[in-house]
Amino acid sequence: MGGPLVDIEGYPRADIDLYQVRTARHNIICLQNDHKDIMKQIEEALHQLHAQERERRAKGEVEAAADRMETEQSIEQPFAKVDTVTPGSPASISGVQVGDEIIEFGSVNSQNFQNLQNIAVVVQHSEGKPLSITVLRSGQKVHLGITPQRWSGRGLLGCNIVPLQR
Repeated sequence: MGGPLVDIEGYPRADIDLYQVRTARHNIICLQNDHKDIMKQIEEALHQLHAQERERRAKGEVEAAADRMETEQSIEQPFAKVDTVTPGSPASISGVQVGDEIIEFGSVNSQNFQNLQNIAVVVQHSEGKPLSITVLRSGQKVHLGITPQRWSGRGLLGCNIVPLQR
């Protein structure tokens, strides 16, 4: 890599392809510079990550607990309600009841719920796979598991869900 490209008298060596050696050296140096730059970016990102973690820990357990409580309260707001449940449907078999207020439906919660299409997408992508639902029933939080699937009635669940007015 660092050997001379000229002979004792200063003329280019005849036993090597000078152009190819210089191009290879140039490419290697460029790759080394790219590697150094990437390593520097990784180092800076790690420093930032660890600094954020230190700040979070320094924030204190009391404030962290208060933040968790605030987050849990904001997330646990119901966003939809079960209007009807057809007997013998996957919803009925899973224990879903009329009047259940939905707090969480798979990955959908009050924070990211926009319309019923959000729930429809989750149901379609979860056909044949178990899905976790959290509902508010008579003031109590109830966790249910439902598997959207084809059955003799309409839809994959067999229940009607309506959005709650905020």
